Amino acid sequence: MDEHLAIILNESNKTISKLHLLSNFFEDEIIYKIYLRSQVVHRLFETNPELDINKLELFHIQFTASAIELLKKIKAGNERNAGLLYDEVQINKDLIDNLGDSVFSEKNYHLDKQKQSLKINLSLRKLFQVLSDGTEDYPFSKNINAFSARFSQDFYYDISPAAVEELIRYNPAEVYRNSHAIIHKKLMGLLNKLDFKTEFYCGLSAGSLIIEIYRFVNMDRYFLYFPAKNMFLFCELSQIAEVDWSNTLSKKARIIQELTDKNDNLMSRANVLKTSLPDNVKTLLGQYYEKISDVDFLQNIGSYDVQTNILRTMLNTDMM
Repeated sequence: MDEHLAIILNESNKTISKLHLLSNFFEDEIIYKIYLRSQVVHRLFETNPELDINKLELFHIQFTASAIELLKKIKAGNERNAGLLYDEVQINKDLIDNLGDSVFSEKNYHLDKQKQSLKINLSLRKLFQVLSDGTEDYPFSKNINAFSARFSQDFYYDISPAAVEELIRYNPAEVYRNSHAIIHKKLMGLLNKLDFKTEFYCGLSAGSLIIEIYRFVNMDRYFLYFPAKNMFLFCELSQIAEVDWSNTLSKKARIIQELTDKNDNLMSRANVLKTSLPDNVKTLLGQYYEKISDVDFLQNIGSYDVQTNILRTMLNTDMM
């Protein structure tokens, strides 16, 4: 084979390989068609040595190289823009990791709820005995408020101070009280009747004000514990209109979930953005494909008019 012919065919293969890689990257039909058409042109010159091989070189200079340059320019811009989204994803991942390391787990919370329920039940049983005997013994279990101190910021529902005031309002005639506690009389009676079997239901917070809600086991009745005044009062969940009871995640677990969902959206956007082609570029590539598919195309190779140089014109404009 003539050395000059071999060199041009070899360079042609390299050029078409670059176009093939870009076709695979963008996964766009029109680019794939251009790649296939370029292969056809190459094979035409490869199998017909009587054709002027210099026209194959001109074909790549005028058309394929311009298309590759244009697509590489778009690819670089897309990857740069997608990279900004990937950076945001990584920042969110780091934040998720930090939140995961800094919060008490749901498992810790649920285990300690059981311990807190036991402390409250023992304290209420002791309070019943103190009130019955008329003594001034301290009825509360050790570290009874440690649970809220540990978990309220992350796991308790937020309510307004006005809602707290509404929940802790009571008729003095309806409560027992001593120097240590205040409790609804009927609540004390029901607790004794049901053998002080209650369970922690949820926590509420309004700034530094904390309320713990308890539920009678096997009964749809609730009461609150207000640590600031060692107060136990009946309550109804309907009184707490500000709370979305369907939301069972902790605050930080919700943030983690929101960041995870956001990252899924960002990754989807980045993957689409990375391989996207502007509409005007698609139009231009369509015109380019029509040009190189024209039956008289090979006869016109070497004519540097506006039409044959359309892609290079594109590279020198602000159309992208």
